[in-house]
Parts: sequence; C-alpha cells; structure tokens
Amino acid sequence: MNQKGSGAVTRQTLRYYWSVTRKHWPWALGDLISSLAFTFFLSYLNPYLIGLIVDRVSEGPTQPDQLWTAFGPVVAALVLSNVLGQVGSKLQDYFCAKLEIRASYDLTNLAFDTLSNQSMTFYNNRFGGSLVSQVQRFVGGYSTLCDCVTYSVIAIASSACFTIVMLAGLVPVYVCVLLVLMAVYVLVVYRLYSRILPANAVAAAANNRLSGQLSDSITNILAVKTSGREDYERGRFTQASQEVADADGRRMRANIRCGAATSSIIVVIMACCTVFLAGGNTWFGVAPGTLVMMFTYTNSLTMQFNRLSSMFQTLNRALGDAYDMTQALGEPLLVADEPDAKGLTVTRGAIDFAGVGFHYPDAPDDDKVFDGFDLSIPAGQRVGLVGRSGSGKTTLTTLLLRLADLQEGTIAIDGQDVRGVRQASVRRQIAYVPQEPLLFHRSIYDNIAYGRPEAAPEEVLRAAEKANALEFIEKLPEGFDTMVGERGVKLSGGQRQRIAIARAILMDAPILVLDEATSALDSESERLIQEALATLMTGRTSIVVAHRLSTVASLDRIVVLQDGRIVEDGPHAELVAAGGPYEQLWDRQTGAFLEG
Repeated sequence: MNQKGSGAVTRQTLRYYWSVTRKHWPWALGDLISSLAFTFFLSYLNPYLIGLIVDRVSEGPTQPDQLWTAFGPVVAALVLSNVLGQVGSKLQDYFCAKLEIRASYDLTNLAFDTLSNQSMTFYNNRFGGSLVSQVQRFVGGYSTLCDCVTYSVIAIASSACFTIVMLAGLVPVYVCVLLVLMAVYVLVVYRLYSRILPANAVAAAANNRLSGQLSDSITNILAVKTSGREDYERGRFTQASQEVADADGRRMRANIRCGAATSSIIVVIMACCTVFLAGGNTWFGVAPGTLVMMFTYTNSLTMQFNRLSSMFQTLNRALGDAYDMTQALGEPLLVADEPDAKGLTVTRGAIDFAGVGFHYPDAPDDDKVFDGFDLSIPAGQRVGLVGRSGSGKTTLTTLLLRLADLQEGTIAIDGQDVRGVRQASVRRQIAYVPQEPLLFHRSIYDNIAYGRPEAAPEEVLRAAEKANALEFIEKLPEGFDTMVGERGVKLSGGQRQRIAIARAILMDAPILVLDEATSALDSESERLIQEALATLMTGRTSIVVAHRLSTVASLDRIVVLQDGRIVEDGPHAELVAAGGPYEQLWDRQTGAFLEG
C-alpha cells in the first residue's frame, strides 16, 4: 500500500471524525475538563500533599496535641482531592460515552446516506457483506479513537504538563533533562508508528475481504450445497482467513519492535530519575518531600509513556479499520443530482431516447452499449423490448431509471431530461419489476406496502389480489405477517414475483417497467398475472423486457434490439409476417403465442 496515499486517507478519516466531534463540542469539552481534573487531583495533587506531609515529618516529631494543627489541613485537602478526582473519573466516563453515542449516530448516517446514493456500478464491484463490515469498523474506529484520546492521549499530555509545572520551580535542572528525554521519546514513537499505519490498513482490508467472502458464501449457500462445493468454499475461506492471520502477524511483529525501542528510552528516563533521587539532596539541597514528588511524578509519567506505545497501536488500528470506508466515502457519485434539481412531474408519460451514447464506467470509451440510439414511446403505449442476451434491453431500462447516467444524448420523460431532475423523483414515477424479485427480510405486508408505505391495508389487500398473490398469502399460517426471509428465500420463485408485482400495482405509477417479470411463474400463474398486468398497463406507458415472446405478443409495439441498435419495430403480427429477426426468435418458441 502506498504510504503517501495511506496518509491522505488517514487525514480524511480524521476530518470526518473531527467534524462530528466539533458538532457535539459540549460533550467533548466536558470530556476534556473531567479528564484533566481526574489526572490532576489523583496523580498530581495527591503526591504534592503527601510531599508536604513528608517535609513536615522530616522536621522532627510532632506532639500529639499539635497533630491536627500540623496535619489537619493537608489531610482535609487530601480527602477533598480524592473526592474531586473520583468525581472527575465518573464524569469522564459519562462525557466520553455521550460523545461516542452521538458521534457514532452521525457517522452511521453519513455512511448510510453516502452508500445509498451510490450508483449500481459501485455496488457491482463490491461485496455487500464487506461494505457492512467497513461501516461497522469505520464507526467503531471513532469509538476506539475517542477512548484512546480520553484515557490515554489526554492523560499522557496532561501528565507531561503537570510534571513540568509542578517540578519546574523546585528542580529546574531535572525538568530540563526530563524535557529532552520526553521529546526524544515522542519523536521516536511517532516515527516508528507512522510506518506501521499501512500495515494496519492492510490488516483491516484483509478482515473486510474475509467478511465479504463469508457473506458471499452464506448468501449463496444453496448454490454451494447443490453443487457439493463445501470443500471448495472452505478452501477459499481458509485462504482469506490465512491472509488475515498473516497481516495481523506482520502488524504484531512491527508493534513489538517499536515497543522494544520505546521501552529502552523509558529505562533511561527512570535511570536519570534514580540518579537525581540519590544525589538531589546533596547536590541541589532538594527537600525529602520534593524527592518523593519527583519519583512519584516521574514514575506516573513513565507509566503513562508505557501506554503511549499501546496508544499508538490502538490509534493505528482504529485508523486502519476506518481506511476502506473512508475510501468508499470519497468515491465520486457516478449518478448525482444537480444542486438545483427539481422533482419530475409526469402528466402523460411520454418517453424519448435521443442520440443516447453509453458505455459502462469500467469499460473502454469505444466499447459502447449504445451509440446514437433513438427511440420514442408515446404516452400510454405498451412496448416490448426483445433480443438476444447482451443486446442492451436491461441497460436501456437502467438508464431510464437513472441507475446509471449516459455519456451522450438525452432521455426525456414528458420533455424533461431525467439528468436534470432528482433521480429519486424519477424512480417514484416508474413502477419497476425486475427478473429477480427484490424482497426485504420483512413481512409480506411490508414488502407489498413498500411501493406506497402510506397505503391503507385494504389497498394492500387489493394489490395482492390483483397480482394473484392473495390466495397463497391467506394459506400461510401468519398470512400477511409472514416473514419472507433474506431476499424472500422462504417463498417460491413464483410467489416472490407475485409479491413484487403486487408492490408495483400498489405503487400506481404512470410508467411501468417489467424486466422478465413473469419469467419465474408457472403457466397458470403467468396467465393470471398477464391478465392483472394487462389491466395495470391500461393508460400507462409500459416497457416490457422479455425473452419469452408470449409476454410481449399482445403489446402495442415490439422493439427488437441487436448490439445496441433497433433492427425491427412494430406490432407482433407485422413482425412475424416480415420474416426478420423477430420471426426467427418466434419460431424457436413454438407454442408460446399468447392471444392479445
């Protein structure tokens, strides 16, 4: 991994994290103040008060009747210091937790909003499970970073400052030596651990790939089992798991080497402290209580410095975990709305493809699916798109839905260029039923109502009835409350498709796009669904993509595509009589004719 590129991603991660921290600054400020109070009262004021007691004791015995006069104020101050320190500790936990909760909420929304606005090309190149893992690691990285700053960074920085301030006036020579050693320590730690950051990013990426591999295997478990490929998938998973182990091993060895170097500097610091403790009174006349303070403060500081090594490990791990998601958040939106884009208004539903030129983003510019493509569909017309696989049928509907943006020409609905309006408004005007039904792991009712969430229950029921789905739904033990499983796996293919069609019926959009929508149905269900779709298509502009020509034979018009070009265009009977490509396709599907 390029170290320069890794640094840029890390800085971007920190910008994301800082933006949410700044938004919730009162909690961050409370966290800082309470952390400083906790460290000062328990680690610095306490030893200072103990030093006063030691100095008083070293002056000679104290009479019993003078005991409270001599030590009472210091003891009271010591008790108060501990009370304030413990209060600071609990407030530190509270403010830190509140900050993490609120910031994590914002970061989760940021990731969700960004990912949900990405194009299908973005998702086609990534594992869904890996993206889930990346979001979790990105958000978890903030919590890890916040804990690290609260319980390590602030403690270490404040310990260094308090040590210098408390001892500067008492033993200036010692403080100067300590400052030099601390500067050397921080510089060495920073340089060593900045080199480990790429290793952390590599390890996080390996973990994300492992999550993606696991998700891919589980999602397609039926294919794995029916192919008897459990051992093959186990091999792929083992390889991905081994990559994680190797990456973690390299990161661990690098951390240990860095830790060994920093520990050596700690030994030097404590050695200097010991020399000053032994000769401080003789050389500089340092009081016994001050010697106690010197040792206590230095020992506390070195203990904090010992945590500096693990702190950098934690910081590196957190930033490495966030690496992949930060890159994803920085991906340009291949399909983006104009800043002043308005909603699409459909009054008729006329569709015009004019001079359309399109190639997929990951394909060469000259490898075009469409080049100067023209097609006009009048409002209310029912059009079938047919042709061999790869002819551009589904791509055409993808462009209409703005799941991808064309590079040349225009696609207009009622004269409005779809690239000039909000893409969500385009999709709300188009009821889309794909070949593979898009169902959530929710109830049947929720899946149908997804087309129009505000619909009344009786409208949902009517939509199910029109889609020929009501009969099988009512036979289920839980009826409309039946959970369909991930992607609808608890239903048959035909049942899933009928649920998807019911959703489109409920949506009641002026434009209808069916992409092999009846391909999963048996003959009887197809006949009933065709009747429902015929009613649904009445008065609506409809585009039907089909391989089974019986699906489109009764439509107003059939457009035959070949290599992104229109080779035939007309009604079914006219095209059959013409003896061209459509007639050849029709002959291959004997007995598939559906009377219109």
